[in-house]
Formats: sequence, structure tokens, C-alpha cells
Amino acid sequence: MAEITIVYDRCEAVDCAECVEVCPMEIFTIKGDQITIQNRDQCSLCEVCVDVCPNEAIKVIEE
Repeated sequence: MAEITIVYDRCEAVDCAECVEVCPMEIFTIKGDQITIQNRDQCSLCEVCVDVCPNEAIKVIEE
């Protein structure tokens, strides 16, 4: 399983949402005006979300 962290001070949330759009496992979702993490155990550790985040707000670590 992966430990996924969003640094909300850096995240542009719904103004960006690139992580939501590119994640092949649909780990990220939009709730209100914030990006949230769901189904953490489905993460394939591809780190596409990390690559597309313009503010380096996402961290993925293999547990």
C-alpha cells in the first residue's frame, strides 16, 4: 500500500485538479473545493500524480 500525502498549502485544488484527471486508479476525487484521497490501497505507485502536479503538492511513498 502507498502512503499518499497532499500538502494542502501548495495544492491549487479545483483550480488545477490535474492529479484527479490523470490518476489511472482514480485515487483522487474532488469534494467541495478540495482534492481528497480515496481507495488508497488501489494506488499502483505509478507517481503520475506527482509528475503532473505543478506545485509539488503530492507525495507518494511505498509503505
